[in-house]
Amino acid sequence: MELSAEQKKELEVVERFHSELKRIDTQIRKVIVGQTDVVEQVMMTLLAGGNSMITGVPGLAKTLLIATVAQVLHLNFKRIQFTPDLMPGDITGSEIIEEDRATGKRERVFVQGPIFSNIILADEINRTPPKTQSALLEAMQERSVTVEGKTYILDKPFFVLATQNPIELEGTYPLPEAQLDRFMFNIIIGYLSEEEEIAVVDQTTTLRSIEFEKTIGGPEIIEYQKLVRKMPVAEPVTRYAVQLARYSRPTNANCPEFIKQYVNYGASLRASQFLILGAKARALMAGRYNVSVEDIQKLCYPVFRHRILTNFHAESEGITSDIIIQKLLEAVPVPKSGIKD
Repeated sequence: MELSAEQKKELEVVERFHSELKRIDTQIRKVIVGQTDVVEQVMMTLLAGGNSMITGVPGLAKTLLIATVAQVLHLNFKRIQFTPDLMPGDITGSEIIEEDRATGKRERVFVQGPIFSNIILADEINRTPPKTQSALLEAMQERSVTVEGKTYILDKPFFVLATQNPIELEGTYPLPEAQLDRFMFNIIIGYLSEEEEIAVVDQTTTLRSIEFEKTIGGPEIIEYQKLVRKMPVAEPVTRYAVQLARYSRPTNANCPEFIKQYVNYGASLRASQFLILGAKARALMAGRYNVSVEDIQKLCYPVFRHRILTNFHAESEGITSDIIIQKLLEAVPVPKSGIKD
């Protein structure tokens, strides 16, 4: 069967996508050692057009990874250091009165804040009060910023990648649930293996000059985001993703008993959407043209862990959201016709 012109064009885009993906990974590896799952999930975030949070103790290269990705992809990058005294206007920008020296006339001028960039690094996002954290809400969801009643559209592509330190609680503020839900993934970054740590020490204690080769830019990322959304998903796989989210809610009459016992709030509708989008990106990155049950199961952890809010009983018994997710995957029946890797 001969392919149509449109199908041939899409096939060319897919082939170029895989070729560029390898080049991007090669460039990132000039700086980042190990953390394969973390790098993959950051790339899935970009390809799905989402925003993600990276959680880990200090010194694990969270900030370096995000800055490196921005450099490799040749995107405009701004880092916002979140502190208790940071104000919403410090993020979005504000209007000022400016005088025209020639005429002496004064007028209000909008000065753009750091949010007007392609990749925003919200460093230690939980160190600023909820009022300032909420300055990101509209940008993350609508890709726009409203100041003094006027709406400004942000350039595409646009991503917010936030970092969070889980061990230092003094001087931090919990993120509002509405904002947590807008993050596609909560990516956990852990310690490297001994050999990887040796490689990092060797690289960072010598003189090095790193130059990145040109890879893709904004227009190509937008093109690949469209490619991800065209990926087909079998109905049983979509139903499985939705059931995982629905069964995580204690208000659901059919939810497992451990959900009623340990969970205050379960995963939202956005969880199902991001689960499917992330699975599409993961399948395409692996060179497959169908989404499998394994894709859903693998991404259930980063998609659900910040959306499943446990109660006092869970905390007292050391039951984390990751343990809840593991139990959920064991409890929800896998579709018999689910596509395998």
